[in-house]
Amino acid sequence: MIDVTIENFEAEVVAASMTQPVLLDFWAPWCGPCKTLGPILEKLETAYEGRFKLVKIDSDQEQQLAGAFGIRSIPTCILMMGGQPVDGFMGALPESQVRAFLDKHVPSAEETQAQAEDEQAQQALAEGDTEGALEKLQHALATDPANDGARFDYVKLLLQEGRVDDAKVAFAPVIAKAPAVRRFDALQRWMDAIDFADAHPDVGEFDARIAAAKRDFDARFGRAQVLLARQRWTDAMDELLEILMRDRAWNDEAARKTYIAILEIIEPPKPAVAEGQIPPDDPLVASYRRRLSSIILS
Repeated sequence: MIDVTIENFEAEVVAASMTQPVLLDFWAPWCGPCKTLGPILEKLETAYEGRFKLVKIDSDQEQQLAGAFGIRSIPTCILMMGGQPVDGFMGALPESQVRAFLDKHVPSAEETQAQAEDEQAQQALAEGDTEGALEKLQHALATDPANDGARFDYVKLLLQEGRVDDAKVAFAPVIAKAPAVRRFDALQRWMDAIDFADAHPDVGEFDARIAAAKRDFDARFGRAQVLLARQRWTDAMDELLEILMRDRAWNDEAARKTYIAILEIIEPPKPAVAEGQIPPDDPLVASYRRRLSSIILS
């Protein structure tokens, strides 16, 4: 719990709410109900173990802030997420109702733990500890099976390591989401390419067909599938560009969709930057995005 003034509001509330829900408690020393609600909020901040941050604002001393939030009676609580107010309540609610309010917005303990393990996995991967990263991601999914980010990272890493059967097992719970979720669609297309390459391991057969007919898009797409399965990302995209330059809509836009899938797979996590700054794009991904845009917009 921290007391907030107009001077530290930006740092302690707006910036903090980008990564953690922040609950504003507007109160005053003379307010009886505030004295009832305050200890409940402090108790819950401890019980929720960092899943939200409690800040107290003295509405008498900080009338500018109270006015900005339209505070007309106290106690009033406002929940901030992503720099914006998302919900609130007035009055000294009992603990059970405050918990119900928080639970609508605050991530569960399982979600928080899974997110932390996903971040630790990325760190382990950056340090070259692939097995450690896989272990962290597996545990994150066991803790929170609904964590789509951890599942994407886990399946992707399994595929990178050639553990295709394990990847398919891990992907099975979300296979129905693939048509609607770009990250999962990318993984599905990668696994389809691996299956295709198992049946057509010789890229030379496609080279011969392309040499005989440059508009043999089936051969070009087959070649791109094999290259994708072998994790030759840029070679696969270059082949898909050859199709797109000649027929952007070929085969229900299969070339464009697969190209986008590869970009989704190879794009690294955004690096941390200072507040207000935009993280830079990966140069390779940015370059191939521009190539795709130049063809589609031409």
